[in-house]
Amino acid sequence: MSSTAGTTDNAATLDRLHSAVNSGDLDIVSKAIDELVAPDVLFHAPVPMGATGAEAMKRVWEVLLRAFPDIRVTVEETIAEGDKVVSRNTVTGTHRGEYQGLAPTGRTVTYGEIFICRFAEGRITEIRGVVDVLTQLRQLGALPAPS
Repeated sequence: MSSTAGTTDNAATLDRLHSAVNSGDLDIVSKAIDELVAPDVLFHAPVPMGATGAEAMKRVWEVLLRAFPDIRVTVEETIAEGDKVVSRNTVTGTHRGEYQGLAPTGRTVTYGEIFICRFAEGRITEIRGVVDVLTQLRQLGALPAPS
């Protein structure tokens, strides 16, 4: 397989994961993680979940889908090179369940995130994420807005 084909396949794999996430169905998300993500994925993101690998990812999505049942990840930009795919996304959702100790507010959040995913043998083996949690928490009223 040429590296261009591999790069295209990796971007398509990440698109499939985003489609699953946007289904709003935890079973679909979990099955996609099992299929597309290595069980021992190295997951570097601001989400201490008491788990590692693919199980940590599943817990993150369990929490997010409970808190924001209509969560939507919109891919704004994708860059694929070699064994990595970078995805810059906008996330939106309505706060309808407990999140980070906050009771549901009914507020809508919109925040950015960037993820770098490394691939091997067609599966995601490492994820590094930067999520604008500050904006998210300000929109939920958990932190004051900048003056």
